[in-house]
Amino acid sequence: MFAAERRQLILEMVRANGAVSLRELARVVQTSEVTVRRDVRALEAEGLLDRRHGGAVLPGGFTRESGFPQKSHLATAEKTAIADLAAGLVEEGEAIVVGAGTTTQELARRLARVPGLTVVTNSLLVAQALAHANRVEVVMTGGTLRGSNYALVGSGAEQSLQGLRVSRAFLSGSGLTAERGLSTSNMLSASVDRALVQAAAEVVVLADHTKLGTDTMFQTVPTDVITRLVTDEPPAHDERAGTELQALADQGVQIAVAGTGGAGASGPGGEGVPTGRQQPRRDMPLPGQRRSHPGAPGSQLRSAGALAEQQAQGAGERARVADMRRR
Repeated sequence: MFAAERRQLILEMVRANGAVSLRELARVVQTSEVTVRRDVRALEAEGLLDRRHGGAVLPGGFTRESGFPQKSHLATAEKTAIADLAAGLVEEGEAIVVGAGTTTQELARRLARVPGLTVVTNSLLVAQALAHANRVEVVMTGGTLRGSNYALVGSGAEQSLQGLRVSRAFLSGSGLTAERGLSTSNMLSASVDRALVQAAAEVVVLADHTKLGTDTMFQTVPTDVITRLVTDEPPAHDERAGTELQALADQGVQIAVAGTGGAGASGPGGEGVPTGRQQPRRDMPLPGQRRSHPGAPGSQLRSAGALAEQQAQGAGERARVADMRRR
């Protein structure tokens, strides 16, 4: 492989993953770590990436997203309050999708108390939180495990979501702006999140105030597709977050602000604060309520493909019955 080809491949790997070790780069381009280090140094001189100890990351503000251990200790009180408020949006017997993230993991822990629920997810953490929930059915996508956030990504995950339709999608990300909507710093995660959105009639974004006004590399959900944002109340000195909230509301996103002092949401009355006007959304058929399994000791695990196939069979049966009636 010529040096130019090798460096292009290195750059593509860093852009796709946010950060890659020298050892992994050397394995993929089939050369020594010494050669890869020289390539990384040359790409850094061109401003295309930044060197880090033992690897390379995206340049400037578009650096690699933090791994799960780091994220789990950030804004914990805010995430708990957001999850409490978001759980109130879910009704008994509903079918929803829940994306990967530490905030959605908190949401999943609260969803374990909702009977007759069906949760489609690509997150091992979400599935684990619901694994022993009584009368909750968990549907896992296929895909390749991304170890940094314990999520299934790739074409297998996206294909397993084809033909699926649920009422709501609950997603989080690395940044949220009124201009671009929700974004993340990993291309594979962004692609799966877009597939999750396509399966849902409504999109609910869970994002604490630290993500408001932050823009990262890959757009997942445009602002005009976001139905509702559940967030916490920004500090009085955080003008950027407050401005971004108003801009999102002006574009038709419903805003629910959670308080961090306990159950409930912020505001003078301690209640959820819906803000802004509702724009017309995509007209997608909602699924019928799924039958619960009273006798099951815990949640049932299925693939997303199997669920989509069952939905398609149900539609075919209804069409056959309607045809018989016409005759």
